[in-house]
Amino acid sequence: MRTRTLATAACGLSVALLAASCGSSGNGAGDGGSAAASKTLTVWLMDGDLTTASTDAINTAFEKATGAKVNLQVQEWANINQRISTALAQDSPPDVIDVGNTDVPLFAATGALADLSVQRAELTGGQTWLAGLVDPATVDGKLYAAPLFAGNRAVIYNKTIWAKAGITAPPASFAEFTRDLNKIKAADSAPGFSAMYLPGQYWFAGLQFVWDAGGQLAAKDAGGKWAGQLGSPAAQQGLTTWKNFQNAYSPEASRNTDNKTPDQDAIFAGGKTATVVDTTINTILKDNPSLKGQIGTFAFPSVAHAGAAQPVFLGGSDLAVAAKSRNQKLALAYLKVATSQAIQTSAIVGTDHWTPVSTQLLHSAQSLLPPTSLAFLKAAKNSVGTPATPGWATIESDLSLKQFFADIATGRKSVAQAAKGFDTHLDQTLNARS
Repeated sequence: MRTRTLATAACGLSVALLAASCGSSGNGAGDGGSAAASKTLTVWLMDGDLTTASTDAINTAFEKATGAKVNLQVQEWANINQRISTALAQDSPPDVIDVGNTDVPLFAATGALADLSVQRAELTGGQTWLAGLVDPATVDGKLYAAPLFAGNRAVIYNKTIWAKAGITAPPASFAEFTRDLNKIKAADSAPGFSAMYLPGQYWFAGLQFVWDAGGQLAAKDAGGKWAGQLGSPAAQQGLTTWKNFQNAYSPEASRNTDNKTPDQDAIFAGGKTATVVDTTINTILKDNPSLKGQIGTFAFPSVAHAGAAQPVFLGGSDLAVAAKSRNQKLALAYLKVATSQAIQTSAIVGTDHWTPVSTQLLHSAQSLLPPTSLAFLKAAKNSVGTPATPGWATIESDLSLKQFFADIATGRKSVAQAAKGFDTHLDQTLNARS
């Protein structure tokens, strides 16, 4: 799942290594045909994922390394999974496809994606990929895509409103966070104002509490079947803490809403809340440019571990190679370029300000970003992957996660009742055949 809103970057790449991997002779076992038979690589990228400057940087580095050309085709979002499925089934599919990280199992299950397990060490280049990106792309122990970029959530706050309540620095712990929110509530009791706006259907934030308490969504049993785990004591504890937090600081009317209806960024931009959890400050500044310089960010503090941040959901994009591609060695070279430290640093982070793909880059990229972006890098260090099964795409699309968290936030169901029902849904859906 995605979370949306240079010119020459080959400097850090080994041209000789990439050229060798592509095989100038063009013949190699398992490459789906001669890599030299076609000197043009067809690449599908999604509209809005990368800027033109970043795609130019990747393509320039690839072309210099291999001598091949890139036929870049930017895809619109409407019905994209169906169009990808159709394209991958063709005899001459796109060679490289930009796929939502949690959607990779959907296409891997049909045999439409090349198994990249043998090339994993080459692709990582010594980096440690973020778990939230690579885990969903690893199905039954086999790697089917390489991470391209990520987006994740952090706490965004209005420094002016917080300062009026006597708070001049972000909290270092969950206890400090709740104390700060209590101070804001006491300082401003105006109708329509909230210390924090955290919609009940906003499952991304809700899952953080589950993971933070040591719980998980689902796990495979001894027989290889997925089983929902929200009824476990740890998950129950996290869900209860989340409900208490949401009910205490977010308006009652928010318990059965998502982050877009009403738009939480617009609420923040209008001064109706002091705090939100989101992926970027850009929309807020677009709504209210006068807030520039007044916005602060911090990683959501862990309840269980003082001084640490809660684990986060990473949404983003992976690059997969079509199993029927006739240019698999060239496609592998393209993935190497796009995931390389040079491109990730100069383009993915330096130009587009996305979260990079590895723990090493989270550290080295800090100097390239504005201070308000650093909290997102800190949060991304601890991520959890969603179940690597085709059924997860159904869970994301059928709105059941929104309903689950809203049932708890509103009190329509107890935590135990909601978890029992949703575990049953997970059992059925995660094990469904694609």
